Amino acid sequence: MKRCMTIEEYRKTQSIGKKKHRGKTFQIIWIVLCFSVIIFSLYTILNWHQDNSKIQQINQEIDKSIHIESKKKIGELVNPPDDKKSDYYYYANIPFYDVDFKDLLLKNADTIGFIQVPNTNIHYPIVQAADNSYYLKHDFHKEKNDAGWIFMDYRSDINQLGDNTVIYGHARFDESMFGSLKNTLTVSWQANRDNYVIFLSTPQENMLFQIFSIYTIANESYYITPNFPDDRKKKDWIDTMQKRNLSPIHTEVNVEDKILTLSTCQNVQDGRVVVHAKLIKRQKKKKDS
Repeated sequence: MKRCMTIEEYRKTQSIGKKKHRGKTFQIIWIVLCFSVIIFSLYTILNWHQDNSKIQQINQEIDKSIHIESKKKIGELVNPPDDKKSDYYYYANIPFYDVDFKDLLLKNADTIGFIQVPNTNIHYPIVQAADNSYYLKHDFHKEKNDAGWIFMDYRSDINQLGDNTVIYGHARFDESMFGSLKNTLTVSWQANRDNYVIFLSTPQENMLFQIFSIYTIANESYYITPNFPDDRKKKDWIDTMQKRNLSPIHTEVNVEDKILTLSTCQNVQDGRVVVHAKLIKRQKKKKDS
């Protein structure tokens, strides 16, 4: 004759059953979570590759459709120093970078310029929208793309430069967009003095900027101040930007100078890689060019 299960034995049996059930439930949840993470990661990687592939195609298309040449004319010197031994005059002899914008404007009417930074991958048309959000998620063809595009701050005017003209771009891991701006922080890049310039061409003129500060900083809004209420405020700003400089560059800057700022993410605690340069010469284009 079978012995009847006591109440305590029954409770233990139920408790063991519940623990096994909870254990299986936890295992199922864990497996589902791991599977979801794997699927999300694969989707993210696939999306990243698709975005990069689109950017590469656009770049190839742009390279084939534009005409670029060096202009040897000196052009108009901007705020030249009295000291003829200044590095300013060394850089002022560098030829302009001249771009034909006809095809670029047909592809995207938001095109306002073209930027080139020596010994980086920065060789792009610049666009500008009514805000600073649109081209964070749209490419040159205005299609959705997490790589975005190189764009100018909506508060800046490429034809009437303010105190500080700001250009942004994502720091892509494949070094597209402003992903190679970090090169300016390296010893090898800084060892070549010919790198210390930024070429900017627009439909109206060609410009050459001389770099005066390179650094990294936590995300802030001070360095992208577009205009200053008076010379004192601008001088304070210039002094601060020069103190942040991590390069061996010693460029003289004063309140009369027009500043160009390049900004991108550092991918570390929301930091920024920043390059500041001053306009040293410009050249108006012919109307039929």
